[in-house]
Amino acid sequence: MRRWLVTVLKRETVLIVATVLAIVSCFIVPPDAEYAGYIHTSTIAQLVSLMVVVCGMQRIGLFRIIGSRLLRRVSTARGLVLVLVALPFLSAMLITNDVALVTFVPFAIAVLIMAGLEDRTILVATLMTVAANVGSMLTPIGNAHNLYLKALTGMPTLEFIGIMAPYSALAAALIVAGVCLAFDSTPVGEGLGGLDGNGIERGVLAPERGKHQPDEIRLTGYGAGHGGWRTPVYAALFVVCLLAVGDVLPLWAMCAIVAATFLVTDRRVFRYVDWGLPLTFCAFFVFIGNMKRVPEFAGLAASLVGDHPLEVAIASSQVISNVPTTLLLSGFCDQWRPLIIGTNLGGMGTLIASMASLISYKGTVAKYPDRKGRYLAVYTGVNVLFVAALLALSWVIEP
Repeated sequence: MRRWLVTVLKRETVLIVATVLAIVSCFIVPPDAEYAGYIHTSTIAQLVSLMVVVCGMQRIGLFRIIGSRLLRRVSTARGLVLVLVALPFLSAMLITNDVALVTFVPFAIAVLIMAGLEDRTILVATLMTVAANVGSMLTPIGNAHNLYLKALTGMPTLEFIGIMAPYSALAAALIVAGVCLAFDSTPVGEGLGGLDGNGIERGVLAPERGKHQPDEIRLTGYGAGHGGWRTPVYAALFVVCLLAVGDVLPLWAMCAIVAATFLVTDRRVFRYVDWGLPLTFCAFFVFIGNMKRVPEFAGLAASLVGDHPLEVAIASSQVISNVPTTLLLSGFCDQWRPLIIGTNLGGMGTLIASMASLISYKGTVAKYPDRKGRYLAVYTGVNVLFVAALLALSWVIEP
C-alpha cells in the first residue's frame, strides 16, 4: 500500500497539487450556482477524445511501424539521427509531444544500439525531446495547453499556426544544424538491415519468444505491418476529432463516435488513457474560477503578469511546467498572443518546464542509470541555447 501511494504521488504530483488548491479554494468561495461555468467543457471533450484516438493508434504500433519503414533506407549516422529527430518533431504536431516521446524514445534507443551508436544516446534523446516540444507548439492539437488556449480564445487554427510558425521554423533549422555538426557520414545501414531482412521492424517490435506480447502484436499479429483494418478506422476517427476542434462537427457527435467505435474495436484503450491530465485541468478550472472571484487575489495576480506575459510565462514554466502556467495565467491575463508564445517557449529550459520532457529522461536513465548527471548536463545546456535563441526571436517579431 505504501509503495502504491509513493508511486501515485510521483506520477500524479501536478494533479494532487491542483486538487488540493481546488479544495482549499472551495472554502474561500463556497460552492454555488457559478461553479457550473468553471469547467471548460469543450477543452475537456476535445482533449479526452484526441487522447483516446491517439492511444488506440499507439496500441496497434502504427507510429513505430511508420518509423521503422522510414529508417529502412538510411545508410549514415547523420541520416539516421535526422530521421529519429524528425519523427517526434513531425508527429508531435498531431499526437502531442508526450505521445511522440513515449513512442519514439524507446524506439530510438533500440535503433541506436542496433546501429552501433549507443554512446550517442543521451544527445539524440535530448535533441528528440527538443524536437517534440518545438514541433508540438506549432499546432493547437500538439499540446494540451494549446488546445485549451484555442478553445478559450476561439482563435482560428491557421492564425494559431501563424503565430508559432517562425519559432518552430527557427528551432527546426537549429536542430538540423546541430545534427549535421555532431554526426558524420559513417555507414550504419548494415547494422540496421541485417536482421532477417526486416531488421528494424523485427528488432524493435517483435519480442523474444516466451515474453509478453506487446499490444501491437497481440491486436494485429506480427507482420501485419500497418495495424490491420484498425488503421483506416482510427485515421477516420482522428479526422473526426480535427473537425470538432475546427468547429465543423458538434462536440457531442465527436464524443459519441469515438466512444462507440472503441467499444467495438478495443475496449481496453480506456484503461490506458492518462485520465490524470483532464482531471488536472478540471481541478485548475475550479481553483482559477474561485480565485477570480476574490478581488485581492485577482488584482495581485494580474499585477504580477503585468506588461510582460511572454517573459512571465517562460519563467513560470521553468518552475511549475507550462500546462499549469497556462491555466493559471489565462485566468488573469487577456494578452493571448504573448501568452501563447510564452507558454510554448517555456516548455524548454529545465527538465520540468514541459512534463513531456520527463518521459525522455526516465526512459533514458532507466536504460543507463549511471548517466543521470550527464543527461541533465546535456539536456540543460541544449535547452538553454534554444530558449535563448527563440526568446531573442520573440523580441524581434513581437511589438
